[in-house]
Amino acid sequence: MSLIEKKETIKFVVDTVHKRIPVIAGTGSNCTQSAIELSKYAEDVGVDGLLIVSPYYNKTTNEGLVKHYLEIAHSTNLPIILYNVPSRTGVNISPDICLELSKEKNIVAVKEASGNISQIAEIASICKDKLNIYSGNDDQVVPILSLGGIGVISVVSNILPYTMHDMVIEYLNGNINTAKELQLKILPLNKLLFSEVNPIPIKSALNMIGFNVGKPRLPLIEMSSSGQKALNNLLIKEDII
Repeated sequence: MSLIEKKETIKFVVDTVHKRIPVIAGTGSNCTQSAIELSKYAEDVGVDGLLIVSPYYNKTTNEGLVKHYLEIAHSTNLPIILYNVPSRTGVNISPDICLELSKEKNIVAVKEASGNISQIAEIASICKDKLNIYSGNDDQVVPILSLGGIGVISVVSNILPYTMHDMVIEYLNGNINTAKELQLKILPLNKLLFSEVNPIPIKSALNMIGFNVGKPRLPLIEMSSSGQKALNNLLIKEDII
């Protein structure tokens, strides 16, 4: 998406939601100044929080990573969720960096999509209540909740919002077996939704269930015909369509 499209999308969502629920906007970039510009815009139009991915491609040192996030944090009053997804960015936000950044008053959480449960356990251990942890992987929600996580920033929720919501709420209410069963129930769907590069399959799924979200833009392409067939069959089997 172009910068203009990002801004239009953020404003549309804020206006449509109209304060009924919090809106968190992804305003990260591998250019610190670009992230600051979009973050300031998001704050101006009424966003409630920011999701900031680590710098990708050009990457940085650990010191540069800390400075990048602090520059953004100092430019806004909004709460910030760090987004750690090293498989896409080539940069890992280590537990030590999480601890350092958690000292900043408006850096309040991390979306952890490293897939490394040991690392997430260490973040929980050293950051304690200074940094909330959200699962960034739909297949690790319950394991991360068991380490003190408080929720998930989800792909599957685009088509199964109540299931993902209930999984978290049931766990937090002490109904761990119910949460576990929901976690296991979504595994086949989760596997298909990540069988090709995200968000290719989830866009296909949304189109299948009646939301006209269009095709991915290059360099992303449509889901393969075999993938679409398998996904459609599973959505039918699970009574999602």
